[in-house]
Amino acid sequence: MPRALLVCCVVLVATLAGCGKDADSGAAPSDKTALTITLVSDEGVDPETYTLTCDPPGGDHPQPAEACKALDAAGAGVFKPVAKDQQCTLVYGGPQTATVKGTYKGEAVDAAFKRTDGCETDRWEKLGTTFFNLPLQ
Repeated sequence: MPRALLVCCVVLVATLAGCGKDADSGAAPSDKTALTITLVSDEGVDPETYTLTCDPPGGDHPQPAEACKALDAAGAGVFKPVAKDQQCTLVYGGPQTATVKGTYKGEAVDAAFKRTDGCETDRWEKLGTTFFNLPLQ
């Protein structure tokens, strides 16, 4: 009986030693923001691409600090597409389109933006002209 108890204790210790290894190994999920923004400012115009990192602000975006502030103010919800059953005004906001890909606070992002109706324009404006590096008139 003591030998069986010893074997059980060894197995238990070995099992517990394996628990939580990921947390102790420094493999915590990243909370980094690293995005690629591709903008088409008008029909027939070649796309412009910018990189943006936050914490600290960087990349080749012309105004990274301001773009990161706009992104944090808008929050992760801005990357969700407009619901298909959402009623939107039929007010055309312009031909501009953009894609944003990468990670926002460690979460994958793959979003498309356009200004074809009121809902889409509202999504665009939550990030603002600084984020997209496109002053609108």
